[in-house]
Amino acid sequence: MGITPQPGIMEIALYQGGASKIEGVSDAVKLSSNENPYGASRRALDVFRQATGNLHLYPSTDHADLRAAIGEVHDMDPDRIICGVGSDEIISFLCYAYAGPGTEVLYTEHGFGMYKISALAAGATPVVAAERDRVVNVDLILEAVTEDTRLVFFANPANPTGTMLGEAEIARLADALPEQVLLVLDGAYAEYVEGYDAGRALIDVRENVIMTRTFSKIYGLGGLRVGWGNGPQEIIDTLNRLRGPFNLSGPALATAEAAMRDQGFVARCRAENTRLKAKLADALAQVGVPSDEAFGNFILARFGSEEEAKACDAHLKSRGLIVRQVAGYGFPDALRITIGDEAACNRVAAAVAEFKGQG
Repeated sequence: MGITPQPGIMEIALYQGGASKIEGVSDAVKLSSNENPYGASRRALDVFRQATGNLHLYPSTDHADLRAAIGEVHDMDPDRIICGVGSDEIISFLCYAYAGPGTEVLYTEHGFGMYKISALAAGATPVVAAERDRVVNVDLILEAVTEDTRLVFFANPANPTGTMLGEAEIARLADALPEQVLLVLDGAYAEYVEGYDAGRALIDVRENVIMTRTFSKIYGLGGLRVGWGNGPQEIIDTLNRLRGPFNLSGPALATAEAAMRDQGFVARCRAENTRLKAKLADALAQVGVPSDEAFGNFILARFGSEEEAKACDAHLKSRGLIVRQVAGYGFPDALRITIGDEAACNRVAAAVAEFKGQG
């Protein structure tokens, strides 16, 4: 066949989301996609219902109301904010705008799969920097940077490890990168860390740092696909040249705005997640399943071998619990477990203890 895709496209492995069903089980608990077990806030749900009456209308092209809400809550200039179809779309925009054939996109070894996919889609070469003890390491990133590097991605807190890099280390990385390199801080789980600004202070004083954020996690709007980014004006203006004029629907924009303004809901979800995460991690540790201190809404439970992790996953499924195998992220001997509500966390703890012969 003479019709062929651009180089790099056929190297992309299809992204695999977290499983959501167990054959023969009607009431399975899904803990595989780091979703908020409490859903979206009532305020956001009310606005979504109202917005369905305007489905015949085109949405805003400039996202001004949503950007204003984000700017108000996070003390940012709305003109330096871009909104996208999840943070995934903004990651893709960055690769299309600043990478391409003959350039490299750098990310860490356990990083989000979309970094590699977006790099390949843009024709760039994906490059992996090692981590150290499941934590992003600045020196190892800098060792992997070359004259062809254009973008450096890493999530903070990281997925699937749940670990986090301190702000001083992030600043050291930003200062040490060559002038042609843009540092992208993926803050999908930033809201789960009390007081963390996800890199805003760095962006305010540097021209080589941008953040991406999402409404899919703590805001409970994964089904609407809304993300946003904040960065230097020149970079935001560049990304907007790639953005489709109607990339976000009217209901999605209105609901995300309402969710952003309901910070009381966010605070309650963060507090419950912090409490239940510590409780679950402690329960698993007591039966011989350790995990690192985790800063997102999940833990990476580590087992003695790949076989044991797979066996535990099968046991959890037999109890109606769906977690995530993460061999594709470099952890064949681990399971990533989303922090559900109290009942779900209790069921996971009991099932793992049962598997380990201590239930």
